[in-house]
Amino acid sequence: MSETNNVWALVLAAGEGSRLKSLTTAPSGTAVPKQFCSLFDGPPLLHEALRRAHALTEASRTCAIVAEQHQRWWQDALATLPSDNVVVQPRNCGTAIGILLPLLRILARDPEARLVLLPSDHLVQQEAVLAESLTAALEQLKWRAQETLLMGIEPEEADPELGYILPGESDGRGAMTVARFVEKPPLAQTRELIRAGGLWNAFIIVSSARALLELFQARIDPIVAAMQAAIDYERGHPGVGAVAALYEELPTVDFSRDIVAGQEGAFRVLAVPKCGWSDLGTPKRVEEALRKGPRPGASARVRSGVAFLSLAAQHHRLRMLHGALSA
Repeated sequence: MSETNNVWALVLAAGEGSRLKSLTTAPSGTAVPKQFCSLFDGPPLLHEALRRAHALTEASRTCAIVAEQHQRWWQDALATLPSDNVVVQPRNCGTAIGILLPLLRILARDPEARLVLLPSDHLVQQEAVLAESLTAALEQLKWRAQETLLMGIEPEEADPELGYILPGESDGRGAMTVARFVEKPPLAQTRELIRAGGLWNAFIIVSSARALLELFQARIDPIVAAMQAAIDYERGHPGVGAVAALYEELPTVDFSRDIVAGQEGAFRVLAVPKCGWSDLGTPKRVEEALRKGPRPGASARVRSGVAFLSLAAQHHRLRMLHGALSA
């Protein structure tokens, strides 16, 4: 067996992208989640996340969590994945539930899985830099069975709209402890965090699947047990819809607030050198990315029955409209 045969990638693609609706609402009035939009006139951001995943593992071990109501956009975009690898959640119950469902499905298939969580709505100008850091993190999991690694991006500017990881001491094995997490601090505090070595929290996680599950069990064990029971029941009774029924009863659970916060000791952080990373979370960050232009070697348009919304075209259209209204 090869050393990479238990590396899995989970692409997180179920979000609504509500903060960017001013740019992602098509002329027809349809709001398109940003992971299904392209930055320029090319593939959607989701496709770029899949490329990141395929650089680490095979399509057979690449999974995606998507929302049932987004099927018109993900059905073609994820056509290259095995159908069992596309996990559909019936409604949004928060980021923690969005990770827990595919996590349990992956563990059922591979109890020794090493897992990389990749958001599907990020821009990375220098993919090779991030890929090298992810590969190093996967290597470290060989002796970090009980620890979860966070990829902290070296900041390129003080941005109060991002989350920050303040590292603690070096652990002597290539990573640092986590002193604390700071979510969207004021600008003055952001600058202080950066001076103290703070890193952008990219929500990119590398962990053994078992260690990640233990974080959930420490905080929401009854939900974990109920989800596992629903999955097991469906395995013996295909078509019953036990998971969908459970979703109707679940509360909203946020991964950062309800799972991560207070469990800093279970994490280590790896610093990723500056790589032109952005979560494209606000119109301002999209505008900054557009000014930089397409990254070198950006992949070509995906052949699909769906026309992906171009954020560049939307930005230009809104500027023209604003100009006409101001005239």
